[in-house]
Amino acid sequence: MVNLKFRNEEKDPSNRLLACISAGKRVLNLRKNETVFSQGDSADAVYYIHQGKVKLAVVSFGGKEATLTLLGPGDFLGVCCLGGQSERSNTASALEPCVLTRIEKESMLKSLREQPQLLDVFLAYLLKRTLNLQKDLCTQILDPSEKRLARVLLRLSELNEHEEQECVRMPKISHDTLATMVGTTRSRVTYFMNKFKNQGLINYDKGIMVRPSQLSMMLQEDF
Repeated sequence: MVNLKFRNEEKDPSNRLLACISAGKRVLNLRKNETVFSQGDSADAVYYIHQGKVKLAVVSFGGKEATLTLLGPGDFLGVCCLGGQSERSNTASALEPCVLTRIEKESMLKSLREQPQLLDVFLAYLLKRTLNLQKDLCTQILDPSEKRLARVLLRLSELNEHEEQECVRMPKISHDTLATMVGTTRSRVTYFMNKFKNQGLINYDKGIMVRPSQLSMMLQEDF
């Protein structure tokens, strides 16, 4: 039996509240690169991440793929189905081995109606995610690519469950993927990553390691 007490319930009450859903859910153990759902699939369930990182990507009609974001423990996937979305607008895949809970749409809606605590937690999560999306949009429009990359690195470092550490390991992600998230070229990402390394903001000793406090200070400076 899978133990779902992966995260501190005081920090993430969603884990405890989802355990109260008695029907219409199941635990999924996904391998690295395994697909959660694909763009165009029927939007019939919500997913909750217990362990691992999930990549959300979209493919244009011309076949060009762009990474929208990475999500980690405590995040929900596929929530737009609750608002009437009939088809998935993006593809979700496991960036590393993951444990998720899949909750059928009708079961989730029923639980939100019947569990005020779950509704409060879920609405707070959606509000936080909406605010983050607004910040990302402002960053994409107003900030230079160097600052956009720094913000992406800082956001990705927050996916680590030990984010209070001085140096945080980044999810394994290529410069090509970072480029699509930032909205620039791979060569520019490589240039800025080398610059950040020379400034002591990141290092490559054991994968990409980020220093969140120093990145935050850098973002407060004028470019």
